Amino acid sequence: MVQIGPRATITSLDSVIQLEHLGPKDWEEFLSAPIAMLMLGKNDCAACKTWTAELEEFTIPEGVRVGKILLDTPGLGRFKIAHEWVSGVDVLPFNVLFVDGEMKKQWAGGGLERMQNRLNRFL
Repeated sequence: MVQIGPRATITSLDSVIQLEHLGPKDWEEFLSAPIAMLMLGKNDCAACKTWTAELEEFTIPEGVRVGKILLDTPGLGRFKIAHEWVSGVDVLPFNVLFVDGEMKKQWAGGGLERMQNRLNRFL
């Protein structure tokens, strides 16, 4: 078994890795991963729930972490201050690809093919 984060483990290279639900205590560590795809959403967002369901069925490539932050969750003030661009997000779900803590790609909406195309540039 390999620990890839505080809440996600893999038992073999072919295992499905769970989508990480991030909060005030773990977002910073998550974003510093070698490759991290972050999905921003809100609790009452129907499109976010649909995209979450797709992500939960996706076989995440080895070395990639996929996480979700619900912006209406209490306690995320530090995240929003550290990432001022969040205040400009007006379409949810919103996705951001980080490589070694640096934002590389961002896009609104779901779509596994779109996400895979962006990931492929860094794998």
